Amino acid sequence: MKDFAAIDFETANNERSSVCSVGVVIYRDGIKVDEFYSLIKPEPEYFNYWCSQVHGLSAEDTEDAPVFPDVWKQIEPKIEGLPLVAHNKAFDESCLKAVFRVYQMEYPDYEFHCTCIASRKVWPEGHHNLDIIAARCGYNLENHHHALADADACAAIALQIL
Repeated sequence: MKDFAAIDFETANNERSSVCSVGVVIYRDGIKVDEFYSLIKPEPEYFNYWCSQVHGLSAEDTEDAPVFPDVWKQIEPKIEGLPLVAHNKAFDESCLKAVFRVYQMEYPDYEFHCTCIASRKVWPEGHHNLDIIAARCGYNLENHHHALADADACAAIALQIL
């Protein structure tokens, strides 16, 4: 796969619609051509302890952030016509669908691929966490759980095994 957009969401709480940051990395013909990162005001707008422990974001970080529809207006033209790739597609795709529902936006039924599922086929043994699989593909993920860093790591995996 040479043309795709790797995407990663972080959530504020256990609601999939509570996306509080997004990272997108865009490849065309196997070359990184664009990237995008934004904080997002989550819906519902609260952070639980465990999510904040994972990604380090809090309500203070997103109090002045744009709402999802405003962020998506910036992302949508960048990813038009491209398949989306995520490491653990089940999570990121469900977040995207949930936040589209919350804001009553029409979901365009994006084509999604999963680097986690693909990695299990390539390396059936061991753990398949993003940082571990990225390292197997020669990518050093230094800022794990930052949406843009995770999207970049996912893209590195996609280039190797999708």
